[in-house]
Amino acid sequence: MNTLSDFLITKKWPAEHPDRLQLYSLPTPNGIKVSAMLEETGLAYEAHKVDFGTNDQTTPEFLSLNPNNKIPAIIDPNGPGGKPLALWESGAVLIYLAEKTGQFIPAGPGERYQAIQWVMWQMGGLGPMTGQLGFFHKFAGKNFEDRRPFERYRDEVKRLLKVLDSQLDGREFILGDDYTIADISSWPWARNINGFYEAAEVVGYHDFKNVVRWVETCLARPASGKAINIPARD
Repeated sequence: MNTLSDFLITKKWPAEHPDRLQLYSLPTPNGIKVSAMLEETGLAYEAHKVDFGTNDQTTPEFLSLNPNNKIPAIIDPNGPGGKPLALWESGAVLIYLAEKTGQFIPAGPGERYQAIQWVMWQMGGLGPMTGQLGFFHKFAGKNFEDRRPFERYRDEVKRLLKVLDSQLDGREFILGDDYTIADISSWPWARNINGFYEAAEVVGYHDFKNVVRWVETCLARPASGKAINIPARD
């Protein structure tokens, strides 16, 4: 595909500014990760709300961009070689935007891979385990008589918070003094434990002092304050 209009998704979500990066998302933790990164980098972009309430994520238009029917997804009209690039999976998008702009990823190869390592940690651990905790603590899963699933995810989230708390000991951010995609990847999920999932008490969230301080520091960034409402839910 050579132009933005070649993508089927633009028929449902037309671009007002086709020269800008197009974001298809919702302000969930995974969505916030990418909107925060876009706000931090200063890249020009246009946000489109993918409404879960009307199952936008299962429409042919959205599936044409992301067959995994999850947000966020992007189309960069100015991708590699000047050609449009469609991309999904929030971790992949963070790495792409970091490399595109040269921001929020260390220049040194060793430190660069450490940042990617922590993005992978979030993608494979903190995100999915926290999501399952939310289901079994707040949503339909809370009514299951068998408490073993809840206990499994509660204990795993506690373990992951301990890992993160230890990494943050003596560090302002995950890798040290610099805010990177390692932080952008993880703070929206840690925030959800104490926020939307209302699970702070069950995992002892406030006992992880380094995590609590770090989430507050990340949230205080102007880009973060904007990102938690992008795209607006109306």
